[in-house]
Amino acid sequence: MHHGNHFYGHAHVLAGYCGLDPAAPPRIDGYLQHGWNVVDGLGGGTPYAPGSAIFVWSERTRRRAWSMGRPLATVIGAPFLYLLRSTPDAATTDTREGTIWYPFHGWEGQKVSGDHHRLIDEITATEDGPITFCLYWNEFEDRRIRALYERAGRVVCHGYRGYMRMRTDANFLRGQLAELRRHRRVASNRLSTAIFYGSAAGCEPAVYGDPMYLDKEDTPTAERIRREWPEMHGPAPDPETAREIVLAELGGGYLASPAELRAILGWAA
Repeated sequence: MHHGNHFYGHAHVLAGYCGLDPAAPPRIDGYLQHGWNVVDGLGGGTPYAPGSAIFVWSERTRRRAWSMGRPLATVIGAPFLYLLRSTPDAATTDTREGTIWYPFHGWEGQKVSGDHHRLIDEITATEDGPITFCLYWNEFEDRRIRALYERAGRVVCHGYRGYMRMRTDANFLRGQLAELRRHRRVASNRLSTAIFYGSAAGCEPAVYGDPMYLDKEDTPTAERIRREWPEMHGPAPDPETAREIVLAELGGGYLASPAELRAILGWAA
């Protein structure tokens, strides 16, 4: 199984939903989309074995994959939606408070550049409740960056997504869902997977602030996202409009039953 299928514990979540051991998910017969993007669903530079299936979140992503020469794409919906379906929410709108804020982050191959001081000033001037800053592990392990956010609010990290099947936090998504359900708002300086997850989990979304940039980033793609989803940007987008967009991008109408999903992923036996 391609190691990206384990990112964020996706394979583990799907195995649990299918009634299998979530600690030891079987091999997925193909490539599983592990984050929201505006191409074919796979990570940039992912080695792709010709003839292999890919499992994507939405119909739009399936069509893009087909146009890019990857016809064996099946829409199954985001693993996060399966987790939502199988994890009851004990919280109510009255118990939620404040904002969970996800600063745009780098990863193993690219570092992010931007003015954290200016971003924090804009965040604290915009949000009217307690703020939880969720840093990706790259920035969380940088004591200088983490200290900046600790001066402005509570700081958390959902864990390590995993790499080459090492250090994978199989409970990454469960921890993220629990945090999202504590908050009234979810915000970031880029439209990203976290915003989609937060809106699906009942948070009011917002996208504002210095967008920052990755080393050698494909800036036309970032600009395209801002042009294509203006309804998702700003300090207070309409929550209902945002939720419609979010569920379409996450594949809300394509979730399979446990038996169907086992068959699709090659787990029927």
